[in-house]
Amino acid sequence: MLAALRYVSRVEIVSGGSSPEAWPAVPGLSPSLWAVSEQDASAAKEGFCRAHGLACRIIRRENLEGFPLPAPLPSAPGRTKVVVTGCFDWLHSGHVRFFEEVSVYGGLYVVVGHDANIRLLKGNGHPLLSQEERRYLVGSVRHVKQAMISSGEGWLDADPEIRRIKPDFYAVNQDGDQGGKREYCQKLGIEYLVLQREPAPGLPRRTSTTLRGF
Repeated sequence: MLAALRYVSRVEIVSGGSSPEAWPAVPGLSPSLWAVSEQDASAAKEGFCRAHGLACRIIRRENLEGFPLPAPLPSAPGRTKVVVTGCFDWLHSGHVRFFEEVSVYGGLYVVVGHDANIRLLKGNGHPLLSQEERRYLVGSVRHVKQAMISSGEGWLDADPEIRRIKPDFYAVNQDGDQGGKREYCQKLGIEYLVLQREPAPGLPRRTSTTLRGF
C-alpha cells in the first residue's frame, strides 16, 4: 500500500478546518484521495469520503514499520536512468544540489551505502545516521526517483543494485571518482559522469566531513 501512495503525482498536506472528521475547504485544492493513519481513522471520515466522491485509504500501523527494500521502479519507455552511490551521512544542500544536477540526465536512482560498508571504508564513528534513516532522507528529495540500500562491499558495494537497475549513466562528484568505478562502468557499458562540486547559487559550499568535524 505504501508503495502505491509513495509514488503519486501530487500530495497536499492540509491541517486545520472546522471538523477533524471532514476535509477542510482549501481554495484551488480538489483532492481525489484522503489518506489517514489507522489511529485517526473513523466511520465519520469514511462517510465523508463517500459523500464527496473521495477515495479513503487507511494506513495500517504495520505498513509504517521499517522501510523494506523495494525493487527498482521502471522508467518510462525511452527514459534514461542515472545511478548515484554514496554515504549521504548528514544530508545537506551540497547533496541536494548534486541530485538536482544529475537528474537532468534521466530518472535518478540513489544507492545508499549500508552501515557495515561505511564503517569498513571510513572507520569507527561512521555513519552517524543509520542506513534506513539515510535512505529515507535521500528518497524524500524531489529530484530522486528512488533510493535504496547497497548490498555489496567495498567501493563497488552497489554492484548488485546497479545490475538490477541497468542505468545508462553512473554519476559521481570529484571526491567519488575513485575505487575502480570508471573501469567498472567501461566493463558494463555504462556512461561515466564526473561532476564538479559546486554549491547552488547563493548557498555556501558544504561537505559532510566539515559538518561532522572528522
